[in-house]
Amino acid sequence: MKETIVIHSSDNVAVALRSFEAGEPFSIGQEKINLEQEVPRGHKIATRNIQKGEHIIKYGYPIGHATEDIAKGTVVHTHNVKTNLQDIINYNYDKKDISLNYPQRNLTFKGYRRSNGEVGIRNELWIIPSVGCVNGIADMIIREFEQRVGSIAPFESTLVLKHNFGCSQLGDDHENTRTILLDAVNHPNAAAVLVLGLGCENNTIEQMKQELGDYDTSRVKFVVSQQVDDEVEASVEALVALHEAVRNDRREDIPISELRIGLKCGGSDGLSGITANPLLGRFSDFLVSQGGTTVLTEVPEMFGAETILMNRAQDEETFGKIVSLINDFKQYFIDYNQPIYENPSPGNKAGGITTLEDKSLGCTQKAGSAEIVDVLKYGERLKKRGLNLLSAPGNDLVACTALASAGCQLVLFTTGRGTPFGSFVPTMKISTNSAIYEQKKHWIDFNAGQILEDGVDEDAVLEEFIQYIIAVASGKQLNHERMNFKEMAIFKTGVTL
Repeated sequence: MKETIVIHSSDNVAVALRSFEAGEPFSIGQEKINLEQEVPRGHKIATRNIQKGEHIIKYGYPIGHATEDIAKGTVVHTHNVKTNLQDIINYNYDKKDISLNYPQRNLTFKGYRRSNGEVGIRNELWIIPSVGCVNGIADMIIREFEQRVGSIAPFESTLVLKHNFGCSQLGDDHENTRTILLDAVNHPNAAAVLVLGLGCENNTIEQMKQELGDYDTSRVKFVVSQQVDDEVEASVEALVALHEAVRNDRREDIPISELRIGLKCGGSDGLSGITANPLLGRFSDFLVSQGGTTVLTEVPEMFGAETILMNRAQDEETFGKIVSLINDFKQYFIDYNQPIYENPSPGNKAGGITTLEDKSLGCTQKAGSAEIVDVLKYGERLKKRGLNLLSAPGNDLVACTALASAGCQLVLFTTGRGTPFGSFVPTMKISTNSAIYEQKKHWIDFNAGQILEDGVDEDAVLEEFIQYIIAVASGKQLNHERMNFKEMAIFKTGVTL
């Protein structure tokens, strides 16, 4: 296994691919330097003398500037580097010519074709509370239903999409809650849905019905608890009817062009931008070349790499949407008097990520090199095939919920430190290093750290990854699904009454 890597020819730092003890030789090209301090895996070492104020270059771009003179062979991190980033700025469109060189392969997966033409990769029964007050009742209903029917098949699982909202909210928060819940009602991974209300909440069932528009009444039912004598019995009867409606559901061959996949990272480390995120980028380019769709979110983790994305916009209109996406999210921080560039978490920094530019340049590699065809607002559903951007914060559960709400059937989630959570759609954990994969095999689903091992062919890893995604889309359960870790979180910005 290689011990160090210089990612781009213009970089002035190398990344340690393993941990080094103080006094160990560290290779920079053909030269070896005895380190005066220990270097954890994923951290950076200066490949030459860097003067105070000079840019630190990684991935071929500045990730900040030196706050002091940095000697060759010295650790480069938060103690001697500061971000270059500014607040809201103006941007110019410099369109890049893009071509994806992947042959058409006519691959398929086994999915569920819905009556509206959309495709699900799961066949689940969801109870969606209109307000958090009925979360507990929904759990009771699921238990009673499962006892009543004995076998839930062809439902593959049952799920209550618990949340804390639906009442005591104003303005955008109120609208966002209703929008995200309606997105869930329409999600193709749900074979059938019961929307469960209380009756006095401001997110009313009647308004949800109006905004839902035409829907399949055999697959979507509503119960308002305060309007029936026994809300559990009424709801179980509705679930039994839904169970009958789906009894003929079967998986069938679906072209992979019907896949809509979210791209997310969390608990990143210094190897995220070297292994797992580039693997997702290559997969994204492959899927887009086959007519499929991918979605990149985590807007604050685009700061510092946003011009790379802007110049991949398919046209001026899309470029303008990306500019608004970035500047509107910066304004959100400013409005709350919060620093824009304090994004890397303590875990990120411990893993070797120094500044937001460092994190963003690694993060955006998940989007590969395809052109960007559209930019979605929070809660907005996908309209165009290809690579899309989506407005949502970096928070793992909020961002994954937003990706699912946009219509993604699956989220690919890279991590260097590990996390057990899962959203309400399958959430595949991809490790950036082999050590966390070996330690947390009950969390991690795929090991991208193998890319660094001697003799491993990156094309072979990509093919293995493609086949694994097809298997998951065809019904193979992920670790969080086996542990029944399935959650949602709705973005909140304003007042709670």
